[in-house]
Amino acid sequence: MTDAQKVERWVDRFPLIQALSPAHLQLARGTVQFPMLEAGATAYELDGECANYLMCLEGRTRIFRMSESGREVLIYKVGPGGTCALTTQCLLSGGTFPAQSIAEERTELAALPVSTFQHLMEDSSAFRSFVMDDYTRLMSGLFTLIDEVAFAPLKQRLAQRLLAEADPRGVVAVTHQKLADDIGSVREVVSRILAQWAEAGLIELRRGAVEIVERTSLATAGRR
Repeated sequence: MTDAQKVERWVDRFPLIQALSPAHLQLARGTVQFPMLEAGATAYELDGECANYLMCLEGRTRIFRMSESGREVLIYKVGPGGTCALTTQCLLSGGTFPAQSIAEERTELAALPVSTFQHLMEDSSAFRSFVMDDYTRLMSGLFTLIDEVAFAPLKQRLAQRLLAEADPRGVVAVTHQKLADDIGSVREVVSRILAQWAEAGLIELRRGAVEIVERTSLATAGRR
């Protein structure tokens, strides 16, 4: 794919780009880069400097912290058409990343250099409105996640994660360990709950995957 084709795909994925003035659009198109991350590659590291405003074109990244005991704690994930709240926060504050991010699958990003980001924030009301509206929405989602982790029962968090991650066929390609990391638990507990749901006919367990059989019943079971 040529650079021009990548730019057009970026514009299609993020319609806000089309709302920029000709001068601002020229600046954005002339400075944007399209880094490609293979599965498992690092998007940014804890305490790293933020050099770009990142927009996800394809794939998915996960943002997480490691606890003192060495357990991964998921903060959120970014998929196609999404941006990263912590990246925005770092760019606005001038600080470093308070977490780290890796690609869960092959991921393509659109990266605007910090100098372009700052210029557009100062000079483009359309870009500034998009960034702040998007940041507000993402922060609201983070508080929802905090509520779930702090107050929702473990089974409810697990059911919600399965339902959110399932593909159109109802299949979640994930290991028990990864599910445990995502909901702040341990593999043994997650495996026990999944086995109970499989026995009840709500899901089917496969190697490295879970298939949801009864979506409505699973959602209900998660609230018990």
